[in-house]
Amino acid sequence: MSILTFISNLMIPILLFYIIGYGLLSRRDIYRDFLDGAADGLKTAVGICPALIGLMTAVGILRASGFLELLTRLLGNITEFLGIPGEILPLSVVRLFSSSAATGLLLDIFKESGTDSAAGLMGALILGSTESVFYCMSVYFSSVKVKKIRYTLAGALFASVAGAAAAVCIVHAIL
Repeated sequence: MSILTFISNLMIPILLFYIIGYGLLSRRDIYRDFLDGAADGLKTAVGICPALIGLMTAVGILRASGFLELLTRLLGNITEFLGIPGEILPLSVVRLFSSSAATGLLLDIFKESGTDSAAGLMGALILGSTESVFYCMSVYFSSVKVKKIRYTLAGALFASVAGAAAAVCIVHAIL
């Protein structure tokens, strides 16, 4: 195992020296290339900031307003009947918008129910098998100015539902 640690510690310096060496051998102005890349990165960051701020605000409003707790109480009885803990629904909804907020909700589930509980295991599997669809689409599509997202959105939502359903089935199979 120590050889893997040694190699992994060397990967980034080797990659940096390779890029610099290649640039010098091909007689490129690597400093100007670096500055141009940094400028493009800043333009991209400025371009996606409104989408990020909007998504973070929406998730904050959902959590602070009590909507997620209301959703848990209203749909919890139906989902409990189906064998799905009520805490999983808000987690699945928030996961579509924000990974960090979903991680916070999962930590709350861990504190209340435990990590080895059905809710804890389902939540962990859902976070591992789904993606923050709206976040990724708003960030990546806005940065490359993609306008037609209909099929991407449908496919991503279907994949998220499939991931959540697989998580529920796996937990029921092992518990």
